[in-house]
Amino acid sequence: MSDIEVTLADLGEIATREIAKKKSPKGLNENIEVARRGGKIAGNARKDLEQEIGESVVTNKNALNYEYIEEKKLK
Repeated sequence: MSDIEVTLADLGEIATREIAKKKSPKGLNENIEVARRGGKIAGNARKDLEQEIGESVVTNKNALNYEYIEEKKLK
């Protein structure tokens, strides 16, 4: 993932956590709604940035595709 993608994911998680602190959701449906609201904040930030720079900030890279370098090769 790019730095921007990681930052937007963090923004969504932090926004969701802060909304949950204020709203104290009870049950699955209320928690889902809080998660949607937090995700919308990150989504809006992404759209605003993409409009400003004129290109997509989403890459085809996946955070799970990192290649790990064996410690022996580092020595």
